[in-house]
Amino acid sequence: MESPDAVLAYPGARAQRAARAVGWFEYWPDWLFYTPVVLHWAWLGLRHRGLTLMTAANPAIPTGGLCGESKSAILDQIGAGHRRFIAPYVTLALRGTADQLLARAGAALAEAGIAYPIVVKPDIGCNGTGVRVARDDAALAAALPLYPAGTTLVLQRLIADPGEAGLFYIREPGEAAGRITSVTLKYPPMVVGDGRSSLQQLILADPRTGAQPRLYMRHMESRLHEVPASGEAVQLVFVGNHCKGSTFIDGRDHITAELTARIDAIARSMPDFHFGRFDVRYASLAELRQGRGFSIIEVNGAGSEATHIWDPATTLAEAYRTQFHHYASAYRIGAANRARGARATPVRELLQHWRTQRRLMRAYPSND
Repeated sequence: MESPDAVLAYPGARAQRAARAVGWFEYWPDWLFYTPVVLHWAWLGLRHRGLTLMTAANPAIPTGGLCGESKSAILDQIGAGHRRFIAPYVTLALRGTADQLLARAGAALAEAGIAYPIVVKPDIGCNGTGVRVARDDAALAAALPLYPAGTTLVLQRLIADPGEAGLFYIREPGEAAGRITSVTLKYPPMVVGDGRSSLQQLILADPRTGAQPRLYMRHMESRLHEVPASGEAVQLVFVGNHCKGSTFIDGRDHITAELTARIDAIARSMPDFHFGRFDVRYASLAELRQGRGFSIIEVNGAGSEATHIWDPATTLAEAYRTQFHHYASAYRIGAANRARGARATPVRELLQHWRTQRRLMRAYPSND
């Protein structure tokens, strides 16, 4: 099994980072990068006679998983024969006193056989917002009041495997088998101490973190004056999300028949699931290629993207080709499902889901 250092030092990642630490469009404002994508959505909606038709790509998921969907409800859909591939989780509705919440959480975790450390994350959300780690009862008790009352949290076993990846899956209605169209290898942002420099100095000196220092220094504000020992690796953010500072590397060369067969079997065990991304943690790249040694931490639907586009070596033209290809597939699948009787989410209803998600995300605490 590869050690965490071995995974983080994966030669492809080393070579990419040496060539270009940050992609030139990687941190564009969302409105700038996604405007052509939204215009493409509009054109696809006109072409297929349904502006929100991509929400019918996964008929068993509200909005198809475009926004406002429950993370736990999607995981619940994975068939019994494949649940061994899911990182164990329970849900906790934030109703009652602090003592009652902690008691209910402890009872649910014990019944599911989940021990600390755990990942605490909102059941509705995206981009890693509000995701935190609790290593004991005290940490969980401190975290729970930070979330809005009445919301639901997912409490999930923290998978210690060193690798994290996003696997994008597409299956056209009527096809016997689906395919993996994207693999993204995710590397958390970190700096390595020299025994002399403060954490702030290390962040500023690193080619990647120094390009967006506020992203990391805001998160590590209380530790900026620490001086890590020589050779000590300091992970700056826990969440494996690009917009939170992780490095994403194109891993499509790791797509194999074995991995495809495994993900296809899991996806087909879900009712009418055709389009989305499986986020996993894995023990080693060798095992991942063999379709084993991984744990699913989340499944995203129509709102997900093929995240290998955020590899610093990806060109803007390649990124847009990938986006247009995937969302064209989503609308095509939605049209096929509509012909079979599926319902696309109406615009007004979709906006309500989006507004609810945005409101909740503004109220969540900062992520770890």
